[in-house]
Amino acid sequence: MTEITHAGWIWLAKGAGAVAGSAISLAYILPKHRRDAAIRFAVGVVCGMVFGGATGLKLAEILGLTGRLGTGETMLMGAAVASLCAWSAIGLALRYFQMRPIGPLPGERQDRHREQKGR
Repeated sequence: MTEITHAGWIWLAKGAGAVAGSAISLAYILPKHRRDAAIRFAVGVVCGMVFGGATGLKLAEILGLTGRLGTGETMLMGAAVASLCAWSAIGLALRYFQMRPIGPLPGERQDRHREQKGR
C-alpha cells in the first residue's frame, strides 16, 4: 500500500475543510433549487481549496494559535472558513439583489428606433 506524503495530507485537509465549509453554507442559507445548491457547493469547494491556506494562516495568527496547530489543522480550519465565507457573502448579496426591483440601467437612454419603427 502506498504512503500519503506530507503534501498529500495538506491537500486532503484542505479538501475536507472546503467540503465541510460548503456543506455548512448550504445548511446556513438554504438554496431554492438544486442548481443553486450545486453551484454554491462547487464555488465553496474551489474557494476553500484556493484560499484555505492563507485564511488558515491568518486565522491562526489572529487567534494566537500559530505554534499550537499543525499544518493540517491550519489548512483544514482555513479551507472551512474560506468556503463558508465565500457563499455566506455571495448568498447574502444575491438575496439583496433579488429583492430589488428591476429597472432601467443607469445612464440608459431611450431608444429612438422604437418610436420610428412603424414609419
